[in-house]
Parts: sequence; structure tokens; C-alpha cells
Amino acid sequence: LGSDIGQVPELVERFTKAAKRSTTIPVLAKLTPNVAVMSPAAEAALRGGADGIAAINTIKSIVGVSPYTYVSAPAVKGKSAVGGYSGTAVKPIALRFIAEIGQNPNLKGMHISGMGGIETWRDALEFILMGAGSVQITTAVMQYGYRIIDELKAGLNYYLAQMGVPSVKDI
Repeated sequence: LGSDIGQVPELVERFTKAAKRSTTIPVLAKLTPNVAVMSPAAEAALRGGADGIAAINTIKSIVGVSPYTYVSAPAVKGKSAVGGYSGTAVKPIALRFIAEIGQNPNLKGMHISGMGGIETWRDALEFILMGAGSVQITTAVMQYGYRIIDELKAGLNYYLAQMGVPSVKDI
């Protein structure tokens, strides 16, 4: 699994190199939060040729256990596995990792795409303030629909105007 590979910097470097050899488009290495510190994996992705870092991926978890079958949820035909947890609950963890890699001098200038619990313009702004050059939103779009993107853009634009900042890049 990617979350297992992402815990071993040498494998992050090797898989990133393989991805770069196989395409001409930019490659963002999506890093796992299932580590104590993310910098070693981020630096390995850079050595492997990554054009940027995407952080964080989902957190390994079990979201529940059936009291009748004793199998973790979700189960298919009585079998299950450890899954990935996402959404607003992971935002503090995501911000911590974005701050860590954003402040790492060895990664200076590397693009960071932040994700994990972003639902509002303010959430997106917090990721940008911690070092993200872009943000990604999936769980919130699945929950609320694509309108959330228009609301996020409108909120950020209003904030920028309020603060007298010409562009989000200037933050």
C-alpha cells in the first residue's frame, strides 16, 4: 500500500523516480501522515525528482466494529481491512505536516499542495499560511457538492480585498 511505502524514504525515492521516468507531466508525491515526521519522505521525493509534494493522504484507521460480527466496518461478505480516514477531523494533523515541510530548508522552493479537512476559504487560507502553494479538496466536495469551490474562491477573494492583498500568491 502507498501508506506503507510512504513510511520508508528509500521507497518513496524509488517510486517517485519510477513515476518520473514514466511521464512528462509534473509529479506530486502524495505523502502519508502515518509517520512521526514527514520531512524524510518529502526529501526523498525531491531526490526522486518530484515536482512537488501533496500532503496529507488519509490516516490509517478503523472507523467502527460491528458488535454482531466483530468485523471492522465497512465489511463486504464478512471481511474488512484497515481503511483511510479523512475529513475535518484530520485538518490539525494536516496543518502540522504542511508547516513541517513548509519550514524545511532542504525543501525550499518545492511546491506543496495541501489537503486534509479543507471545507471553507478559511481552512484553505490556513494551509496557504503554513506553506501550501495550492490546496486540494475531495471529502468536502463529496459531502457538499462542487458549490463549495465557488464559496471558497469567493471567501478568499473577499478576504484578500479586505486585507488589501492583490493576490493569494502574495500571502
